[in-house]
Amino acid sequence: MRRVMNCSVGLALMLGMGVAYAAAPDPVAGREKATACFSCHGETGNAESPAFPRLAGQYQDYLVKALEAYADGSRQNAIMQGFAAALSEQDRKDIAAYFASQKGLVVKQYE
Repeated sequence: MRRVMNCSVGLALMLGMGVAYAAAPDPVAGREKATACFSCHGETGNAESPAFPRLAGQYQDYLVKALEAYADGSRQNAIMQGFAAALSEQDRKDIAAYFASQKGLVVKQYE
């Protein structure tokens, strides 16, 4: 009985580590998944146009929450809702990790 219990605990730990590992945000995968974002937000997340938010250097958790809010409709934007709704939870984490890892540009507003 003790041996079965030890095996069960070991298996549970291995599976738990596998799930945690699979859920870790991957900025390299995020870059590949974010190609649709580049046309508006720029390849590094530093949008050229002031009409689009700059994503580079934003907090990763903020970006994940924003994508979740677009996906569930609690944050309204027809274009973003369509993109975000098609993403898995892992996709959102990876994309957020990519843009969070980029260097944000400081824009001078007053001269």
